[in-house]
Amino acid sequence: MGMMEATRTCFRKFFTFSGRASRSEYWYFFLFCFLVSIFTGVIDGVVFGNASDGPVNGIFSLLTLIPLLSAGWRRMHDSGRSGLYLIYPLIALLGIGTYASLLNGVDGVFGDAAAQLGGIVLAIAMVILVLSPLIVIWWLTRPTQTGPNAYGPQPASTFTRPG
Repeated sequence: MGMMEATRTCFRKFFTFSGRASRSEYWYFFLFCFLVSIFTGVIDGVVFGNASDGPVNGIFSLLTLIPLLSAGWRRMHDSGRSGLYLIYPLIALLGIGTYASLLNGVDGVFGDAAAQLGGIVLAIAMVILVLSPLIVIWWLTRPTQTGPNAYGPQPASTFTRPG
């Protein structure tokens, strides 16, 4: 599957979070989004003087957020994992925020001990938060699970040709 076919497929499956997406479908669409984001950043820099958060880049990012998320979700399915694994870093971030806010309310006799233990737990959680995007990227690069799996049949673009 080439970049244009992958882009058409991902936009056609805008809100489709079921099924599977091949590595080439996901990564070509990701490359398309990355390249166009650079282009829209240049346009924003020339027209509006701010390439990092201009309106053209913002609109493009909003338009591609759901298709990129759904393609990643289907990509996780293709490697035999739940799509929830894609948002693992977000779950880790929410957990750290919740724990830190709960820890902030602890005081009294056990306040100092809880703060020290909480600091250790938060340090470990921060390491997990830093590593979690790398783990997700690694999962997105895993090969297609051959044959049908719990999420559907193998994508047609991943079949090997005989001979």
